[in-house]
Amino acid sequence: MKLIYDVKDRPKFGQLVVFAIQQLLAIMAATIAVPNIIGNGMQPSAALFGAGVGTIVYLLFTKFKSPVFLGSSFAFIGSMLSAFAGGVSMSLGYLGLIIGAAFAGLVYVVIAIIVKLAGVKWISKIMPPVVIGPTVAIIGLSLAGNAIGDLAGGSGFFNADTGSFPVNAHTGAAIICGLITLLVVMLCSIYGKKMMKLIPFVIGIVAGYAVAAVFTAIGNSTGNDALKLIDFAPFVDNFSAANISIKSFVNIPDFTFIKAIDGIKELSGSYIATIAVAYVPVAFVVFAEHIADHKNLSSIIERDLLEEPGLSRTLLGDGVGSIAGAIFGGCPNTTYGESVGCVAITKNASVVSILGAAVLAIIVSFFTPFVIFLSSIPACVMGGVCVALYGFIAVSGLKMLQKVDLDDNRNLFTASVILIAGIGNFALSFGQITLKTVACALILGIIVNLIGKKAKPADENDESL
Repeated sequence: MKLIYDVKDRPKFGQLVVFAIQQLLAIMAATIAVPNIIGNGMQPSAALFGAGVGTIVYLLFTKFKSPVFLGSSFAFIGSMLSAFAGGVSMSLGYLGLIIGAAFAGLVYVVIAIIVKLAGVKWISKIMPPVVIGPTVAIIGLSLAGNAIGDLAGGSGFFNADTGSFPVNAHTGAAIICGLITLLVVMLCSIYGKKMMKLIPFVIGIVAGYAVAAVFTAIGNSTGNDALKLIDFAPFVDNFSAANISIKSFVNIPDFTFIKAIDGIKELSGSYIATIAVAYVPVAFVVFAEHIADHKNLSSIIERDLLEEPGLSRTLLGDGVGSIAGAIFGGCPNTTYGESVGCVAITKNASVVSILGAAVLAIIVSFFTPFVIFLSSIPACVMGGVCVALYGFIAVSGLKMLQKVDLDDNRNLFTASVILIAGIGNFALSFGQITLKTVACALILGIIVNLIGKKAKPADENDESL
């Protein structure tokens, strides 16, 4: 892949700002979704701040050689919910979020030390392209349902009996907005001039938002609530004459460490053990996804990140970045496939763009109007964007199989098991611990590949066959 901006390239300041906004838009929906799912007073703006800080920490550890943004990790949702379970007070729950992230980060530190001492060749042996390729594809494919659900106006409109989204005013308007967003992104990427090729998601989101605003205006004028795709009420409330104040422009996030202070006096050994059990196993699962993401990113920028800056550094950056993210926003961070997809589609791997997005995330978390605007972007618009992002992740994984001999049954079975386990949504739960689809598929693929390695390749000239 020929990059327009390589890792060390520095775009002009004006371009850099636009590129940073694009990266922020790409990761924003998922980053603020996690605190919304957890509830308990968690603020999306604090999570956004934590993601920005975590990304900067990651970039520092990786010597600014790995162009990827860190956002709120969905893998730890169950772990985070356990911090508030069993009648735990709010302050202790917030303290639990920080302790849990520290445990997860410690796992990364231990693995990083092992990698530093033993090297990375063992990883290449147990995770060759025939294993990593389908696993990366599954990362994209496992998110396909989310993208299509958002595109059609939200998964709540899905009819389980018919296995489809019923066409009505709401789903129809949402699908039109989502497809227009996707079409604009596609046209900008294929036919656009240099700058348009670099910011297709910004242009696509603006186009989709504009169409959604038109539908919303029609809905308001006709009284048809189904066409109201954008909720402008937060804007109205924020800037109404009765409510306007300094808070209408300046937002002070409720940082996790502030809310957690009172929980220190309630802390007990049993609670710490509960948090450790909830977080540590998940950290090992996320480690597998860490490898897959960096292998994918390596193929895009055409340099092995596991060698330079090295897996030990990417792990330390991810682990310490997760702790930093949780201290401020409560959410452990992880490298985002949306960010990798954005780099791949735009061919902009400039790490300065990632740094700009991180700084921008920190800044906008204090800017009330922008926080409201980000929250107002309709799901259907982000769904159109995510169809491209998640699809590109899946295709990037499949491209890794191009040099794999799939006529060899050993490779064929390995790739087949991973793809079917992933697409079939194979996941396992052990109490509060859940092995997600990607982790289960990867573990199965590693086992099948290791078993197959013991067999000799079939001899095509063997007449006994």
